Amino acid sequence: MSPDSASTTGVILAGGRARRMEGRDKGLIRLAERPLIEWAIESLTTQVDSIFISANRNLEHYATYGYPVIGDLQSGFQGPLAGCLAAMLAARTDWILTLPCDAPLAPKDLRARLGAVMAAENADLAIASDGHRHQPLHALIRTSLAEDLRGFLDGTERKVDIWQNRHQLAVADFSDQSERFLNINTPADLAQLERTLAADSG
Repeated sequence: MSPDSASTTGVILAGGRARRMEGRDKGLIRLAERPLIEWAIESLTTQVDSIFISANRNLEHYATYGYPVIGDLQSGFQGPLAGCLAAMLAARTDWILTLPCDAPLAPKDLRARLGAVMAAENADLAIASDGHRHQPLHALIRTSLAEDLRGFLDGTERKVDIWQNRHQLAVADFSDQSERFLNINTPADLAQLERTLAADSG
């Protein structure tokens, strides 16, 4: 059975160090005059009934959006899996739907399509593919995997794909909307996406 909006908590991953963005808090960087966190919230509100914001700084600012703000359990910016773990432990749903805050054009049908392929393959989690590469942070994950993830993070490994591939993993094909996975890693990426959005609206 595919997860529905009531059984899924959306998780916006905004807890990174953002070294390539000069250490700025990515979720608060503005794209087309709106902070990236607002783009992510807009993407998720039609897909899930509840949302968490995973963040490690500017917590009070994020809290003004009216959603629970969940910090990593470990200190020192341990990577996106640490944000996933904190959200999985806090969620009261069977699933979390993760979305990185630096991918502002996320598909509006992300949960539905991830859920369909996951159910079809009887998988534990599902991720998106843009037709060229996997997008492991656009993911639908069983919260019952929390203790397994905690054990993984107790070691030295932090790579998302290594943990995901320990489980029955399904991949949903989003090659029909690959542009939805454009992400902002550098100031140049931000400027390019600004230009693209301006041209599309012109």
